[in-house]
Amino acid sequence: MLFKGNHVEGLNGITYHTFRIPAVVRTNAGTLLTFAEGRAKSNKDYGNINVMYKRGSNNGQTTGDWSTLMQAASIGDDTIGNPTPVVDRQTGTIWLFMSWNSANMSQSGGANPDTGLPTTRITQWGQRRVYVLRSDDDGITFKGMDGSSNPTDMTATLTPKTRADGSAWAWDAVGPGAGLYTSDGVVIIPAQFRNIYSKDHGKTWQVQKLPESAGEATVTELDDGSLYRNDRANSTTWSAAERRWVSRGSIDGGFSAYKPDDQLLDPENEASVLFYNNAEPDAPTRTIFLNSASTVARTKMRFRISYDNANTWLMSRPLSDFTLPSGSGTEGGYSSMVKTADNNIGAMVETNLDISNNDVSARGILWHKLNLGWILHGCAC
Repeated sequence: MLFKGNHVEGLNGITYHTFRIPAVVRTNAGTLLTFAEGRAKSNKDYGNINVMYKRGSNNGQTTGDWSTLMQAASIGDDTIGNPTPVVDRQTGTIWLFMSWNSANMSQSGGANPDTGLPTTRITQWGQRRVYVLRSDDDGITFKGMDGSSNPTDMTATLTPKTRADGSAWAWDAVGPGAGLYTSDGVVIIPAQFRNIYSKDHGKTWQVQKLPESAGEATVTELDDGSLYRNDRANSTTWSAAERRWVSRGSIDGGFSAYKPDDQLLDPENEASVLFYNNAEPDAPTRTIFLNSASTVARTKMRFRISYDNANTWLMSRPLSDFTLPSGSGTEGGYSSMVKTADNNIGAMVETNLDISNNDVSARGILWHKLNLGWILHGCAC
């Protein structure tokens, strides 16, 4: 168990009820940085939520290779989450984008789990905001753009004020999961209805709008240099196909309309995609995908491999083939993947520690280390 919920693990006077929303990157030094939301008193998406992280050495091989719990961002008792990190491969800077709202607000209303007081539903632009931190010391510390420990508010630049239908751009989310550094040096953060990007190593940031049919986003660069967005559809769109929704394109040329991938069943949940390698004389190009391969449950986690730039997925294997240690709960939910320096695959996956699916149910995050051979011993299904 990498992040232990149920009030086992904590920092700064808080032992966290739940850890959710994983994200992982590998730094230029080979260090693994794993991020998660630390939810103070419940598994709800609002209330006192902070962005926590751990640093991993030795490619995350054993439990002893991980640091103790560290804090990347906290703003009082407010909600700051959706960690979306990315590494600039030229400069080595680690960028960490996050989404924020105040403690008395939430996406759909409901009682604040920390205070019991009612929250107000987010309905206006600016009630949900984009924050960013950076690290220039391999993830030992994170700072705002002004050099302080406070994250920098980038909402005015990076969140459009209106949606395509003219309504307010109220609810918003970056990622969650890992961002992308492209082969031509562009830093990309996938976000709701848009890509956030920088072509000058974070000196300036811009927005590329996308079709508004999907929300939580993952992005990778394929062997042919094109960009591949594989997103969680919004509820109305999802119900039409119950699949992952895909768009392809580029920062300069734009993206295609989203279409469902018939092969990728989805229970209206987050997923993760990892471009593993370019085509070589002795090896095909490989793209790896991980999600819950079900239309009804988040517990059917499955790895898939594509050899043709994510057009077809020929090989797969269920994550349930891993034997989990006692106390690991019921695995399934959000995930994040990384290629480790020893050419293996590291995967963070949520787990339900209490089996039940209510406010009392604590959550944690597991770490898996596997190789391509493990997936290939699955099936052509």
